[in-house]
Amino acid sequence: MTADSENWTIASAADAARARALLARLTADAGVPALDRARFLTALGARLRGGLAAGGTDLAVTAGAGGELRVELGGPEPWQHTLVCPSPASVPPAGADGVPLAEALLDADRDAAVLLASLTETEELLRFHREELHQTNQGVLALHAELEAAALAQRELLDAERAARAEAENARRLLTFLADASAALNASLDHEDILRRLPRLLVPEYARHVDVWLVDEEQTPPGERAAAAVTAARTGRPQHAGPHPAGLPGVDDLPASALFPDRPLLCLPLGARTVRGVLTLAAPGDRFAPDTTVMLLELARRAGIALDNARRYEQHRDVAEELQRAQLTELPATPGLALAARYLPATHGLNIGGDWYDAFSQPDGSVLAVIGDVTGHGLRAAVIMGQLRTALRAYAVEGNGPARILTLLHRMLRHQQPELYATCAIARFTPGEPDVVWAAAGHPPAIARGPGGEVRVLDAKPGIMLGVPVPYEYEEHALELPAGSTLALYTDGLVERRSAGIDAGIDRLARAMGTLHAADLSDLDAAADALLKPMLHDSEHDDDICLLLCRTTPG
Repeated sequence: MTADSENWTIASAADAARARALLARLTADAGVPALDRARFLTALGARLRGGLAAGGTDLAVTAGAGGELRVELGGPEPWQHTLVCPSPASVPPAGADGVPLAEALLDADRDAAVLLASLTETEELLRFHREELHQTNQGVLALHAELEAAALAQRELLDAERAARAEAENARRLLTFLADASAALNASLDHEDILRRLPRLLVPEYARHVDVWLVDEEQTPPGERAAAAVTAARTGRPQHAGPHPAGLPGVDDLPASALFPDRPLLCLPLGARTVRGVLTLAAPGDRFAPDTTVMLLELARRAGIALDNARRYEQHRDVAEELQRAQLTELPATPGLALAARYLPATHGLNIGGDWYDAFSQPDGSVLAVIGDVTGHGLRAAVIMGQLRTALRAYAVEGNGPARILTLLHRMLRHQQPELYATCAIARFTPGEPDVVWAAAGHPPAIARGPGGEVRVLDAKPGIMLGVPVPYEYEEHALELPAGSTLALYTDGLVERRSAGIDAGIDRLARAMGTLHAADLSDLDAAADALLKPMLHDSEHDDDICLLLCRTTPG
C-alpha cells in the first residue's frame, strides 16, 4: 500500500545511496525534468553526506495532492526541498525493500548519463548560440563600419556642396561686380572720367591702391612698378610682380627682384587694339586670388574698350564741332538791323553737327536770317548741314523769297537724301519796310519782342519738315517789326529738355525775352548771353544750341 508521507532513517552510506536511488526513481516516474532532478539529487546527496558525518539523519518524503513532492532532512542542519511533479508521485512505505546498492549505483550512473546528455545538448545549443551571436556581432560591426563610411561620405558630400556653393557665390559676386563696373565705365564717353572711376570701383575690395599710366604721357610710372608696367605696355601681356611667382591664369610672372615690394603688383594693359595704358593694382592682401585675377583681366579688357570708345568719340566730336564752327557765318553789318548769334555744342553725347545759323544779303539789299537743324548728329549731320547752307544761299541769290527757298530745299533733300530730314526757319528783312517776311519748315516758332516789351510767339502753321517724302509748297507770313523790335530764332536744343516738353521751354524763352530791359537790348551780344543764362541754368544740355537775335534799328 502506498503512503502519502514516509520517513527513513539514514544511518550508513548504503542507506543514503538507496534513499537517493529511490528518490531518483520516484522523481523520474513523476516526470520531473532531468535538469531539475539532477539539481535536486545533487543537493540531496550533499545533505545526506553531511547528515552521515553528524552520525545519521532522518529523511521524510511527502507527496502532496497538488503533485508537489517535499523532501525533509533532520539533524543539526535541517533541510527541506519541494519539487513540482508533472505526474502524481507515489511514495513507497518505509518497510518496503530498499534498492540494492549496486542498482543504486547504476541508477546514479544513469542519472549522470542523463545529466551529461542534457549538458551536451546544452553545450551544443550554447555553441550554436555563441556562433550565432558571433555572426550577429560581425554583422553589427560590418553595419557599423558601413554606417561610419556612409557618414564619412555624407560629410564629404556636404563639405563638397558647401565648397561648391561658396565657389558659386564667389563667382556670382565677381560677375555681378564685373557687370556693374562695366556699366559704370561704359556710361561715360570722357576718358579722364573713366580713369577716375577705376580706383573708386576697385579700392579697397580688389586692390589696396590703383594707378593708371597712359603710354602717351611723358611721365614714366613710379619706381617700384616701372619695370612691370613698361613690360606690360611693351608686350601687351598682363604682368605679376612680387617677391615670389604667383602662377596666376593668363598672367606672366616677372623674375623675382629686390625692386619689387612685399605686396604683389598686377599690371594689366589697357586698350582694345593698341595698348593705351597700364592699370596697376596692389594686392589687397598677401596675394591675388586666381578667380579674382580672371575677373580683373576681363575688367581691364572692358576698360580698354571703354577708353578706346571715349577717345574715338572725343576725336569724332572735336572734328564735327570744328567743322560745324567753320561753317557758321560771320554776321554782316547792315544798316537798320543788328544781329547777334550764339552756338553751343552739347555738353555730353555726340549731339553736335546738325544745328546752324546764317545771315547774308540778297541782291536787292534785303537780309535773310536763317536758322536750321539737321536730324542726326556727328560728322554726317555737319556735312549735310553744309550742303543745305550752300544750297540755301544759292537759291537766295536767285531772288527767291523764304517760302520758295524752303520749297526748293525740300525737293533737293527728298531726292538726294531721302532718309534725312531737317527743320528750318527763314526771316527776310527789307530796308525801309517795317514788315518782316518769314517761313518755317517744321521748326520751333520764332519769338518777337516789340519796342514796348510785349512778346509774341509766331505760332502760325510752320509747314512740314524738309525731306519728308511728300510734295509740299511752303507759305510765307508777314509780321510788323517797328524799330526797336527783336526777333529770336533758335533751335530746339535751347528749349527742349528730357524732363519737360518743348512747349514749356518755349514759354520760358518768351518770359525771358519779356524780362529783358531796353538797356540790355542796346547791346545785342549781351542780350544773347542774358537769354541763355536762365535757359541753361543747369549747364547740361543733350543737344547743340543755336540762337540768332535780329533787332530792327532806325535806318
